[in-house]
Amino acid sequence: MSLPACFTRPEDAREPLPLLLVDAAGFEAWRSAQPASVQAWLKAHAFGPRAGAPLLVPGSDGQPAFALAGIDDVRDPLALAHLPSLLPPGDYRLASDAPARPAAALVQLGWGLGAYSFSRYVKPARAPARLVLEAAPDAEALALLEAATLVRDLVNTPTEHMGPAELEAEALRLARAYGGQCRSVVGDALTDQNFPAIHAVGRASHRAPRLVELNWGDDAHPRVAIVGKGVCFDTGGLDIKPADGMRNMKKDMGGAAHALGLAQLVMALKLPVRLQLLLAAVENAIGPNAFRPGEVIATRQGLSVEIDNTDAEGRLVLCDALTYAAEGKPALLLDFATLTGAARIALGPDLPALYANDERLATDYLAAGDAARDPLWRMPLWRPYLSYLKSNVADLANSSATRMAGSITAALYLERFVPEGLAWAHVDVYAWNDSSRPGKPAGGEAQGLRAAWGLLKGRYGR
Repeated sequence: MSLPACFTRPEDAREPLPLLLVDAAGFEAWRSAQPASVQAWLKAHAFGPRAGAPLLVPGSDGQPAFALAGIDDVRDPLALAHLPSLLPPGDYRLASDAPARPAAALVQLGWGLGAYSFSRYVKPARAPARLVLEAAPDAEALALLEAATLVRDLVNTPTEHMGPAELEAEALRLARAYGGQCRSVVGDALTDQNFPAIHAVGRASHRAPRLVELNWGDDAHPRVAIVGKGVCFDTGGLDIKPADGMRNMKKDMGGAAHALGLAQLVMALKLPVRLQLLLAAVENAIGPNAFRPGEVIATRQGLSVEIDNTDAEGRLVLCDALTYAAEGKPALLLDFATLTGAARIALGPDLPALYANDERLATDYLAAGDAARDPLWRMPLWRPYLSYLKSNVADLANSSATRMAGSITAALYLERFVPEGLAWAHVDVYAWNDSSRPGKPAGGEAQGLRAAWGLLKGRYGR
């Protein structure tokens, strides 16, 4: 197994410095057992056991003897995430006699998330500190790290280099890497093969819209469908967004990025399922043939939809993909989408909104998020709000004139395309960090990914 650059093996390490982790529970006992010179050094630097800047402690020769770092919670996956950028560059090994000893899997995940930087266009100012992995790497932790890195890289990449064809290429790369099969329905073939809503949203762009499908696994295993919204850039269409609302719309394919990351986890860790990954990949552009407010468009399910607002396009591409996924009669249907600003107003940037039509599924999903410290917040499928999507000329409208319950009405719209009795969960995710925090650098972010993996592992893992 290849290691990310922030890790090294013992035989490749260069004079690694011991790294001692301390927390509030064990700090005083450890400090009082230290030589007077070390205690004086800690006092001079006002070092405490809380997460913050680490401290290099010198030996009798004046050279660093060990590094000392405080952490808040040994069960937090991000407990060590501040260290790769705050420790001086070099190699470090965790001291076995440290007062605080997080599980190896959490150490690897947190260190890797904290070491991440998006370096496609600019070289990082410095290399992260490297951690020596004394034992064999934890396969699941590294797979989670690689999946989160994939999501971040995809979301951070500008639309110039991450359009519908590039999303398709990512799915094809995964299929080749793990023995899957990948196909795409592109451009006008979408209308020929009955994906009219996807075509309507993407037809104005010079970059052809497409439905990307990856299949993997044994037909004898339970079928799991994962659907991602892949709007590679969202101008808002003819209902054009203001400049500040359009600034970061390269991230509107964040749902597809999450779907790809979860699919990679399923395949890399060989979960015994029959996987179907679907990406509705488009660019919501403005052009002579852009779809217009007031138009009525067809959908794969046969429902007609009046366009109230062209900026409510994500649910349009998803409804065709959800219908197609349901035709395969999966045991479970999951979708991910950067769907509404209303979810962010309700829950802020860190909490993805979870909708589910099945109580056990919702309970399991939330429990998996809590266990992974990757929380979601359940929102209601409050069906009386379907009245907000009433149309006088079509089966339903794609959005409402009212600003009330915007995230809920979007989820209710999607639910209309999920057959009764099919367990389905929808995650409305921000996929972004507005500012940098330890383990959460500004830019693209994987949110709810560990929770989704925990859900699938709990249901289908051996």
